[in-house]
Amino acid sequence: MRVLIWACAAAALAVTALLALWWAQPAGRQPVTRSADHIIVRKAMHRMTLVREGRALRTYRVALGRGGIGPKLRAGDDKVPEGVYRITGRNDRSAFHLSLRIGYPTPQQVREARSRGLDAGGDIMIHGLRNGFGWIGSAHRAMDWTAGCIAVTNGEIEEIWRLVPDGTIIEIDP
Repeated sequence: MRVLIWACAAAALAVTALLALWWAQPAGRQPVTRSADHIIVRKAMHRMTLVREGRALRTYRVALGRGGIGPKLRAGDDKVPEGVYRITGRNDRSAFHLSLRIGYPTPQQVREARSRGLDAGGDIMIHGLRNGFGWIGSAHRAMDWTAGCIAVTNGEIEEIWRLVPDGTIIEIDP
């Protein structure tokens, strides 16, 4: 029985490593010096693109909420919200390596949730990996694992932190 458990664990680790290599970002990208004025997230594609004046600056592969691809309906559903928001702040002392706050929920979303007797939730971020787990790197993309946030590697969130000013529009599509 023990051998079977170890074999399954080794197989899972091998699959995760292969997926991480497959999903890895291309090396040697040129530095970006201009800030983004828009962020577009395509949940079904697990992609987030920083845009400046209609042109893509950077595209990142992301991990999303473990609740699935559908729209966020309530607190605790672990889904990433859909809609148009703004980056409303940043936290360099987050439990995750840097985080940018997404302005969810809107007042309309709060009203809609309350009308159904629900809490809309909140505390939705773009962030790096949990502090102390940066070594996982791009392997984190092998599965959706957040509680409704958008996750990138620590190196990527450092770049995003520099390129995305507070107030930037973020559009999150299905």
